[in-house]
Amino acid sequence: MTGRHMPSVAAVTLGCKLNYSETSAILDRLSSEGWRISSIENGADLIIVHTCAVTGQAEQKSRQAIRRMIRRNPGSCVVVIGCYAQLRPEHLADIRGVHAVLGSNDKFTIDSYLHAFETRPDPPLVRVSCVQESAEIHPGYSFAGSYAEARTRAFLKIQDGCDYGCAYCAIPFARGRSRSLSPDMIVDRAHVLAAAGFREIVLTGVNIGDYRFNGEGLAGLLQRLEAVAVERIRISSLEPDILDDSLLRVVASSKIIAPHFHVPLQGGSDSVLKAMGRRYSVEVFRHRIRAAVEAIQDCAVGIDVIAGYPGETPEEFLQMCHFLEELPAAYLHVFSCSVRPGTLLAHQVAAGLRGIVPPSEADRRSRELMELDKRKRSAFVSRFTGKECSILVEECSEEPGGAVICTGYTGNYLHVTAAAESAPVDARSLKGRVLRVLAGEADNDLNLNGRLLF
Repeated sequence: MTGRHMPSVAAVTLGCKLNYSETSAILDRLSSEGWRISSIENGADLIIVHTCAVTGQAEQKSRQAIRRMIRRNPGSCVVVIGCYAQLRPEHLADIRGVHAVLGSNDKFTIDSYLHAFETRPDPPLVRVSCVQESAEIHPGYSFAGSYAEARTRAFLKIQDGCDYGCAYCAIPFARGRSRSLSPDMIVDRAHVLAAAGFREIVLTGVNIGDYRFNGEGLAGLLQRLEAVAVERIRISSLEPDILDDSLLRVVASSKIIAPHFHVPLQGGSDSVLKAMGRRYSVEVFRHRIRAAVEAIQDCAVGIDVIAGYPGETPEEFLQMCHFLEELPAAYLHVFSCSVRPGTLLAHQVAAGLRGIVPPSEADRRSRELMELDKRKRSAFVSRFTGKECSILVEECSEEPGGAVICTGYTGNYLHVTAAAESAPVDARSLKGRVLRVLAGEADNDLNLNGRLLF
């Protein structure tokens, strides 16, 4: 782009941490081609909307975000990418003001953005290649300076796709089969992120527990990452069948791996788990979660659950509630079931093999699970009142009179706001540092308050 006006680009990302890591990689590539990275608030010549399709609600939010960007930036080129673009490109190409729709592999082709920007095609440019047989895997990492999260937390992609084939899930159709990046590439990129000032790296993928490269699994990769000069390595969502003793030993002995797991349960009875195509029983799940919290000090385990799964009886729902009550979980992440087109579940529902739970009953179940989540969160957070903990500071401000207020997360993902009458250094320099805090009481949102210990 030498000799031309340097165009600006901004992005809005919906969905999972993997999407965030890939958005950053795309922005980094565009930056290297001469684009100036801007923000959604300031507007840009090119706006990228990275969509999600894990549920019908996620698709709706993606459409709303696209239309909002078009309204606010009528002169911008709008390019839509991500899982929704892969699965339903025609839905997005029909939105007036969209100039290009790029699928899961195609979104990494930088020339497509330039073509859309220069020609503003109408109808939109649509490039969606098949991912089912793709052996290609594109790196993803948070490295674009103005897009990164205050240079504290970076998302690093290690794996893509999934071979599990759960009955309700459309993501394998959007992402393809499981494949992994080489450990050498991952470790090299982690060192680059550390040198750029990031203090925490979150490992991302569709199914990172399925990480495999030339016989090396996730536990081996984690051991390699111990050499990276960051405060924390955090593992994102992990399937329960991967949470075995060898992985727990690596995490328990690590100085930098965060004591935090997010584990999808989805159904709480063996009958529903079997119908979902999950690879474990409730007894196996119970054993893995208890083993994690016993092996790792102050370990936080978050659990995904689906409310209103087709065919789930009231008795099976009660069984799930009782099962969750007894688990040592720090929190629940509750999803309302969304029947995704093309999935085995969609075929079962269409054939009358799994009956839809009435919406009012599905909402009731969702509310009951969210109440259980509040109780779980409250019980876990209260364990740390009056104790010392460490937070990675993400925001820091100096109040009138000199008081300093810092916010951040502990290793086990507790959100903490801590204050001190003054700081021994400029408050702005505290961002990105790990500080000790004496935790106090939780607020109404179950976030801890505390006192900074310099």
